[in-house]
Amino acid sequence: MSQKHIKTELKSGLATITLDRPPLNVLNIEMMEEINEVLDRLTASRPKLLVFRAEGKAFSAGVDVGEHVGDLMPKMIDSFHGMFRRMDALGVPSIAVVQGAALGGGCELAVYCDLVIASAAAKFGQPEIKVGVFPPIAALIFPRIMGRKKAMELILSGDVVSAGEAERLGLVNKVVEPESLSSEAEAFIARFLANSAVVMRLTRKAVLNGLDEDAAAALQRIEDVYMDELMKTHDAEEGLDAFMNKRPPEWRDR
Repeated sequence: MSQKHIKTELKSGLATITLDRPPLNVLNIEMMEEINEVLDRLTASRPKLLVFRAEGKAFSAGVDVGEHVGDLMPKMIDSFHGMFRRMDALGVPSIAVVQGAALGGGCELAVYCDLVIASAAAKFGQPEIKVGVFPPIAALIFPRIMGRKKAMELILSGDVVSAGEAERLGLVNKVVEPESLSSEAEAFIARFLANSAVVMRLTRKAVLNGLDEDAAAALQRIEDVYMDELMKTHDAEEGLDAFMNKRPPEWRDR
């Protein structure tokens, strides 16, 4: 499968997927399927680490809203959630290197990684509530990372926070100056590449088991609410249409 929207590299146990869909690395179905195809192929070689990076000024501004409506919606959800299911199936530690805005699905992709290093210029947020939907992956992982109260605040408000605030909340491991992100990221990644691949995989598995979470089952329940309840409401349809047509939404609250 040719790759139009990502770049990939596998070298010395490090698998890197670089988002490269100018100008803002918006995740469309084609791009997500490219990522999923790479993740499928990596199961055969199983690297030590999986790293997500991005070209341009934004890590990713989210999922393509134009593919979030009508008959495309189920395929979009399947492709989007497929990335996270494949990351879990791969089972290796993952790191996001975030140089700019990580919003919506882009924030979910970054924060779902086990570790995040970010530029001080980066920002994080889930603005989905403002267009009449909610972020399923954030609903799954935010409470596990920062607790219920702050997770509810960020998801229900749609607020965008700085990299520094994201670090304070536990969404980010390390924040560095923009000009040193590349070198700092290399040093950050090197700390983990020095370890045993199998020991890291099993350690990661143990940590997740220690959280006593069944992420797969939880995501399925969240997905059911999203597709079978949320997407059948007037306000979800209205919010998405208003966003695409650059107008204020008119909520019916039902």
